[in-house]
Amino acid sequence: QSLEPLPMGGPDFGALGEEAELVEVEPEAKQEILENKDVVVQHVHFDGLGRTKDDIIMYEISDVFKAKNLIDVMRKSHEAREKLLRLGIFRQVEVLIDTCQGDDALPNGLDVIFEVTELRRLTGSYNTMVGNNEGSMVLGLKFPNLFGRAEKVTFQFSYGTKETSYGLSFFKPQPGNFERNFSVNLYKVTGQFPWSSLRETDRGISTEFNFPIWKTNHTLKWEGVWRELGCLARTASFSVREESGHSLKSSLSHAMVIDSRNSSILPRRGALLKINQELAGYTGGDVSFLKEDFEFQLNKQLIWDLVFSASLWGGMLVPIGDKPSSIADFYLGGPTSVRGFSMYSIGPQSEGDYLGGEAYWAGGLHLYTPLPFRPGRGGFGDLFRTHFFLNAGNLCNLNYGDGPRAHLQKLAEYIRWSYGTGIVLRLGNIARLELNYCFPMGVQSGDRICDGVQFGAGIRFL
Repeated sequence: QSLEPLPMGGPDFGALGEEAELVEVEPEAKQEILENKDVVVQHVHFDGLGRTKDDIIMYEISDVFKAKNLIDVMRKSHEAREKLLRLGIFRQVEVLIDTCQGDDALPNGLDVIFEVTELRRLTGSYNTMVGNNEGSMVLGLKFPNLFGRAEKVTFQFSYGTKETSYGLSFFKPQPGNFERNFSVNLYKVTGQFPWSSLRETDRGISTEFNFPIWKTNHTLKWEGVWRELGCLARTASFSVREESGHSLKSSLSHAMVIDSRNSSILPRRGALLKINQELAGYTGGDVSFLKEDFEFQLNKQLIWDLVFSASLWGGMLVPIGDKPSSIADFYLGGPTSVRGFSMYSIGPQSEGDYLGGEAYWAGGLHLYTPLPFRPGRGGFGDLFRTHFFLNAGNLCNLNYGDGPRAHLQKLAEYIRWSYGTGIVLRLGNIARLELNYCFPMGVQSGDRICDGVQFGAGIRFL
């Protein structure tokens, strides 16, 4: 909700007396007068606070006292309101600006009043969630503002078409710097992966520390996972049966993100760079590897509401020691990556089961256009876009004794690629749906293709 203006009973900072009736001030001139008129914020009041501590509130509204003119007061009050809502502890925040009252009131003194409504101690939610070509029903319980400083405990249960999971998490932000936060997660995830004839159950604990540096966001994470693999069918290949059983992974990871896109789902401009590193085995567990992967995306708005988008993904996994590290292999193919191929059906396979690989790359070019004849322009029709795409990529295992040149040569062999066109539907800022007509090319023996119509749903697309 927008910031409310000064009450009608406030003082007149413009002309006084009869001159006010004779002088006509243009809107730009009025704003200039307000910007140049010095004011002082003497008091900030809060109505509706219950269990929230004063110190975290002071961190969020401290800039209001630094305002020097009326426009600045309104701007900084609005920014403070946004910060308070971002804490996730208030259902509603209203702002009022009034002249200062009382014996200590200055002629140019102002009071800023925040009227807040705190969330209940326990809240519940029910919604649906779209993952990468998977839908889920999600039930959640949340204890917001647990200790009065924006901490929260969340329990979540998710039942999906391929995965079932539940988890418990604790989240605590740093007062005055919400982007710097700490969280602990306990979870259990059970999933079925028919492309590999695998059933997987993960029981894990993780701790995360998120913090910004300049224009980048960083995440440091430790994760311990007890993984149980089983065969989904009696026809599972020997390679899959060989991987069945229990394993324990303990890993340290770091992620860096630079994101200037105007939307994470269907951007029109901006760029994304995401780099991840994970090291397993040095903090315990029976699997050891070093894993690196990255994601880059560039979006440019052209004439006639056209948008050009280019993206590049890549990654490499280096096993450490003698035990295989398929616990962290990459998979490629499907409506969210290299379109025209079935889900994760590119790369090494055994008796029809796809095993993933140690290295991959994938690239995509897109041209997004409005729907022909612009039906529903300015409304529902703006959620749809037509796009033309060209995708390419490869997934393979590497012989790490051969050197970088041999690795690049192997990644450049047997490139799968596809092209086509389709319709994209943006579901708010939550997910997107694609209905494409695909022409897969560069198909290799063992690949499963989807020649023709292919449907995709998710949040991360090549």
